[in-house]
Amino acid sequence: MDDENVTDTSTYQMQKFSWIDYVVFVLMLAISALVGVYWGFFKKQTTQNDYLLGGRNMKVIPVSMSLVASFVSGITLLGSPTEVYMYGTQYGYIMGGIFLMSIVMTQVYLPVFHELKITSNYEYLSMRFDNRVRLFGSILFAFTLICWLPIVIYVPALAFNQVTGVDIHVITPIVCLVCIFYTSAGGLQAVVWTDVIQISAMVGAMALVAIKGTFNVGGLGVVWQRNMESGRIEAPNWDPRPTARHTIWNLIFGGLVYWLQANSVNQTMVQRYLALPTLKGAKWAVFLFCIGISILYCFCLYCGLLIYARFYDCDPLQTRLAKAKDQLLPLLVMDVLGGIPGLPGVFIAGIFSAALSSLSTSLNSMSAVVLEDFYKPFYKRRLTDRQTNWLLKSVVIFLGALSLGLVFVIEKMGTILQLTMTLEAMTMGPQLGVFSMGILMPWVDSTGALVGGIVGLALMAWWCLSAQLAIAGGLIVHPHKNLTIEGCLYNFTKADIVITPSESVELHPVLHVSYMWYTFAGALMTMFVGVLVSKVNRWCGKAYVPPAPKLLAPQMRRLYREPPHPRDEPFIRAYGQPANEFLLNKHEADIGERRNKLRILLFILFILKVKLLFIKLIKYLSNCGIMIFI
Repeated sequence: MDDENVTDTSTYQMQKFSWIDYVVFVLMLAISALVGVYWGFFKKQTTQNDYLLGGRNMKVIPVSMSLVASFVSGITLLGSPTEVYMYGTQYGYIMGGIFLMSIVMTQVYLPVFHELKITSNYEYLSMRFDNRVRLFGSILFAFTLICWLPIVIYVPALAFNQVTGVDIHVITPIVCLVCIFYTSAGGLQAVVWTDVIQISAMVGAMALVAIKGTFNVGGLGVVWQRNMESGRIEAPNWDPRPTARHTIWNLIFGGLVYWLQANSVNQTMVQRYLALPTLKGAKWAVFLFCIGISILYCFCLYCGLLIYARFYDCDPLQTRLAKAKDQLLPLLVMDVLGGIPGLPGVFIAGIFSAALSSLSTSLNSMSAVVLEDFYKPFYKRRLTDRQTNWLLKSVVIFLGALSLGLVFVIEKMGTILQLTMTLEAMTMGPQLGVFSMGILMPWVDSTGALVGGIVGLALMAWWCLSAQLAIAGGLIVHPHKNLTIEGCLYNFTKADIVITPSESVELHPVLHVSYMWYTFAGALMTMFVGVLVSKVNRWCGKAYVPPAPKLLAPQMRRLYREPPHPRDEPFIRAYGQPANEFLLNKHEADIGERRNKLRILLFILFILKVKLLFIKLIKYLSNCGIMIFI
């Protein structure tokens, strides 16, 4: 069959949206908008604390559901099943790293942020180091977020286009406007409660596909048998080589570090933990988040097994029934649910729910960062509650409009998705390294943290960009599982999905290291350079100010006995000192420092006086004809 007919067949298979499906999809958008109306106009968020942190009085269950909803984007829902279809279930062992993360986070990172009662976790960097380090972390966060948000919008819009034929430039403005409206109007309360609705839609959509698809292929036994025979259901890979794409080592330990950065020091996640009134509640939210994300991951991974069980003898990528890997799950959905009016609409609503939750959370978090990290440290003018409210809402509207505009750029640049994922890997490791130095290494100073972060970012930029360019150029190829077209019952023009590796270019060995080690390596290099620079500063005699106890992890507070010496106003909260006592200590420290400087100055003057007297003595003796031998 020629290419034109194949395209027609693919379009026929994919576009089965009925008017009921459109009603379901519009209903999801309407419910989200109504939540924004309720929290924006009936339960007004009048203060900064209300708008950004829900008054620090949120409930554990809704916050946990919101955390799951915002972390899982449409990229995850569409990409995870494709991973299983192409490479097998080895990636599923990353859930071990997720649960290890929950232990480390609740014992080390979360107690520090929660006790300080901060709004932006980058405030911590100015309290522990200085405003230079704080600005470095904030810029990294903002830059990564601005590049990531258009992808979050574009991927589900592309899926919607594939199952309906509606142009992405029609659907993306509608969805973005709804999200901007309820986020700017209702603040964190609206974000959290829409996330609760949207995570229900996500889980419901994936469950529908899993249950109905299992019945269609002949039951769970058939799904298991076909995937076992193809080698997709895998035992842990114990290969110790760092170049292996997925092993139990990089999934558990590399996954642990990746999830630590994503959940422990990421503003979009930490902000919700800080909205809970107690540390105990925040810890429960972490554990519930791990359970929820694991359940959703299991659904995604099972859908990957289901895709192979359905197309085990006729690969839709080679027959061009699916033109891209991310189209595999929508293809399965239309194949499984296309004949039942309303159910495809539920699935697409679930995919867009993932996008909306990620977008709304990011917009709200970015408004907090702009206020706390870009305005307050550099402008002394104190804003009223009304002015603060307008600033926060303006940031949400501006960033939402910017993300919508960048969707048009993404459409023209085919490699932008890969580039954005690389950008995320570049920044995540250095960010985690800087925060870890602050919380776990009291001997690291501000210069060490800043230089470590910059060097870590530069090294990871070279590593990640070089590796991704090598992959895009076919210089690095990861072999996928066997795919066949022997059982196809229709005509098609075969598409070659195998890239032949080129051996003409010699690559640096480090470029072959698995991407699962990127965050780990970035954090490790950042901390190594930070410690080294701090040690050099101490050797050169630079003054060292030990951190306040509350700026360290609980375990380090017991081990590190050196008394604290705060110098700046932000340390008042960290020490828990009354303002008068703090200022008195500061005044006494200043007097002592001036006395030391005066003593040094007098000593230098004394040396100069002695030297002048010695010179005069030599001249006098010379004039007397006495030879002086020195």
